[in-house]
Amino acid sequence: MAHLRASHRRPTRWETEMTGEAWERYVARFDAAADAGDDLEGEARFVDALAPRRARVLDGGAGTGRVAAALTRMGHRALGVDRDAGLVAHARRRYPGVPYLAADLLDLDPVVLADEGFGDPFDVVALPGNVLVFVAPGTERDVLAVAHGLLAPGGRLVAGFATDRPYDVAALDADLVATGFVREHRFATWHLDPWHNDADWQVTVARRPV
Repeated sequence: MAHLRASHRRPTRWETEMTGEAWERYVARFDAAADAGDDLEGEARFVDALAPRRARVLDGGAGTGRVAAALTRMGHRALGVDRDAGLVAHARRRYPGVPYLAADLLDLDPVVLADEGFGDPFDVVALPGNVLVFVAPGTERDVLAVAHGLLAPGGRLVAGFATDRPYDVAALDADLVATGFVREHRFATWHLDPWHNDADWQVTVARRPV
C-alpha cells in the first residue's frame, strides 16, 4: 500500500458542499439506481469507445466506484481514485476486486501509483461526474497538470461537468493549453450530442501530444 504524502491543502468544494445528509443522499441515490438496474454506464461507454483494448484507465474522483467498475467489466485495467475515504470504502464494498485508492489527485505520481500496481503511464485519465468543479477552488489547472504527467504520450483526458458552476469551459480551455493538452472534441452529453453554448453539460476530450 502506498504511503501518500500528507495533504494540508484547503478543503475541496466536495468537502464543503457534500457533508452529512447530503453525502448520505448522494451515496443512496447511486446505490438505488444501480440496484434498480438503471443505466449508469454512459461515462464508461464513452471512455471505452476512445480507449485501446485492455487500456490502463485512471478514474479520477471515482466517487461510488461505478465508472471504474464498469470499465473493468469491459476489459480495461482501471484504477479508481478519490480523496473521500468514505466513498472509497463504499466502492470497495460494492465492487470487490476493482482497485480503489483513497488519495488526493494532486498527490498522485508514478511512485505512488507503482506502489498500487499501476507503474505504467495511463492510456486515459477520466474526470467524469463533475470532478473538476468539485476540486478545491484554484487547483483545477494543477489537477490537469497531474493528469498530463500520468498519461502516456498520445493518451487522452476525458473531463465532464455541469456548465452552471463557477469553473466553466473557457477556464477549462485556458487550463488545457497551459498544461500542454490539445483539445480534440467537445460534446453536450456523454451520448455525443453536439456541443452548444447553452448546453447544461460539457464533455471534453483532450490529448497529450506524442
